[in-house]
Amino acid sequence: MNTATPGTVPDASAAHLTIEPSVLYFGTPVVLISTENENGSFNLAPMSSAWALGHVLVLGLGPEGQTAHNLPSRPDLVVNLPAPAQWPAVERLAPLTGRTPIPVSKRGTFRFEPDKFAVAGLRPEPSELVRPPRAAECPIQLEARAARVQPDASGAFLIVEAHVLRVHAHPHVVVPGSQHIDPSAWSPLIYNFRHYYGLGAELGHSFRSRTPRQDH
Repeated sequence: MNTATPGTVPDASAAHLTIEPSVLYFGTPVVLISTENENGSFNLAPMSSAWALGHVLVLGLGPEGQTAHNLPSRPDLVVNLPAPAQWPAVERLAPLTGRTPIPVSKRGTFRFEPDKFAVAGLRPEPSELVRPPRAAECPIQLEARAARVQPDASGAFLIVEAHVLRVHAHPHVVVPGSQHIDPSAWSPLIYNFRHYYGLGAELGHSFRSRTPRQDH
């Protein structure tokens, strides 16, 4: 059993091990992507490969999921950011697919579900600039539109670049009277080698931070 305290600096004198992990999810935020299906209904899918560059989101998708099927022809989407306590809702979505018939690579592991919002226990809320709804219970919701969908370098995944059009945030996570998310009030749900975590206490802040300091 490894007894090291998470987040501490390890003993540099110990030799590193060469390993071959099955995945490299070394601590990335979980998001729920809502997109529009061909018949006008909506899909909701969890994803752990998402990051932002300014107001552009970069998303990594499996090529056979319903989200990947939807975006090339219906590029509107919403990136919903759940809080750590909402991980059970994410996990309820994890074994589901919106594709029917189920792709061969997903058979035996995933089951088809047309109403993922209901299964997750989340309420669809109308968006303002895009067709797919927001997940009402998620503290942060990003309405966006995909500008580019293309294979990744390996050919095994799709990379989506999407422009954020509008940001919605629960008042609890916004610094009052500002346009800033309060990092002491907001914690993303983190996917850490297929385990769910939240953030710990603040360690410090970047010299570029413009967030007004809050007393809690």
